Amino acid sequence: MTVHLKHGAWKYSYLTPEWAQHIDAGLRADSTIAYLWQQKAMPLFKMRKYELALPLLDQAVRYDPHWLDYRAFMKCIFTKQYRSALDDFAAARTAKGNASVMDHTYAFYEALCHLQLNEFAEALALLQAQVREHDAKGWTHHLDLYYLGIAYYETGRWAEALAAFDRAIAKYTQFSDAYFYKGKCLGQLGRNAEGLAVIRAGKAFYEKGYSINEDNAIYETYPYQVAWRWRSVR
Repeated sequence: MTVHLKHGAWKYSYLTPEWAQHIDAGLRADSTIAYLWQQKAMPLFKMRKYELALPLLDQAVRYDPHWLDYRAFMKCIFTKQYRSALDDFAAARTAKGNASVMDHTYAFYEALCHLQLNEFAEALALLQAQVREHDAKGWTHHLDLYYLGIAYYETGRWAEALAAFDRAIAKYTQFSDAYFYKGKCLGQLGRNAEGLAVIRAGKAFYEKGYSINEDNAIYETYPYQVAWRWRSVR
């Protein structure tokens, strides 16, 4: 595998033909190496060629279940197959419990899936438990708080949503998306002028390049990532 990756594909950009040629050579030598299938799939996901990418990742999972949670992540963030992602996370939990993949717990991504399926009570329960657990350890992520705020927002619990967005902003002061939903909460609470000012502050941060700052946000729009296309906010 070193020959085809370290001394082969990894010498090139994943967007070049040489990358695929070296991976394919490795698979011709041994088609049971799961990592080669994942490396073949990865560039296609990043180019949004999902129908080509997912069967390759299925092969990685076939030969090594280690890749099951990664496939669940890709279904959640890239291909937007939320039911299937939940199935994969459930299977991964059987082996690993509430482990982590791509910097966040399974529960975090499961909550995102439920939000995208309008299953807000399920998302809220997962995020409340996650924030309680992480608060106790002293390292709650700003996205845990952001999506907790979203779950409260979607269930009409404006004051609790506002508190969660304030906590997210305290951890990431230029978090434009959190400012947007904080402003919407203020509007729901009858504080319209204050809410509009907060939304405008968020738009200013967005125009400086601040938004959800996950590594894969350069490839995909995350759930509830704000587009900021409304002229009325200016």
